[in-house]
Amino acid sequence: MELLPIGILKVNYGKIKEIDKIIKSIYRLIIYSRDHLDDDLLDIYLAGMNDLQEMVSIKNAQMEAQTAEEVEEYLQNLQKTLHFVVEEITTQRDFDSEIQLFQLLRLVSPETNAIHPNGYRRTTVQIGGYICPLPALIPQLVSELYYRMEQIENPIVKAIYLHHELIRIHPFADGNGRVTRVAKNWILMFALYPPIFIENATQKKEYIQTLSKSFDALQYRPITWNSHTEQFFEQEIDRILVNANLLYESIKSIGNARTGKRE
Repeated sequence: MELLPIGILKVNYGKIKEIDKIIKSIYRLIIYSRDHLDDDLLDIYLAGMNDLQEMVSIKNAQMEAQTAEEVEEYLQNLQKTLHFVVEEITTQRDFDSEIQLFQLLRLVSPETNAIHPNGYRRTTVQIGGYICPLPALIPQLVSELYYRMEQIENPIVKAIYLHHELIRIHPFADGNGRVTRVAKNWILMFALYPPIFIENATQKKEYIQTLSKSFDALQYRPITWNSHTEQFFEQEIDRILVNANLLYESIKSIGNARTGKRE
């Protein structure tokens, strides 16, 4: 496997600018609006983030767990992981080291960590028609991934790039999707963007199909930008755009409720 070169990425920066405008609007509400008290500002923002975190937990649990017991366990592990990420962010820690990957794995998928404690997978894995890298190649690929991420300035592009390439590497025996989504959202939330989540089964199917087609295309032309990889980046950016709007409306509603204004 050859990692996707940074230089060939072609993303929709028009939508990213739109997201940035919404995020700035959120902070204008918090900082300048007379509908908010100074000591409420942080609480209002965190309340909006917690609402989105709850949706992340519920939706992801419904998509991946098979029984009621699995849903409950999945949900508890994911909530603990998200609380850990929020604590790390409040102490000014961005997602930027391999150690953090294993921290997330231990929290979100402890049963996987028990198979190969604090280690990468030792078996071969195939996703559809795509054969993941051999176990011996994983440490080098993960290190190279972090190196390339450092070259990406925009947090949104960096988060989506991490998601795409870490799933392609598939470093763990299980729990790769959960670890990757939380890591991606750690990058986004550190940069004050809302997290990305899969909203329903239709989106989940679309997400899997797009990734699969992207991986297949890159197997044959590893350093060539293709329509499927572009579509994956576009879909992820669209999800951030939706969530940014939700966060704006949530914070706006809190201010309106305090002053008795109607929507």
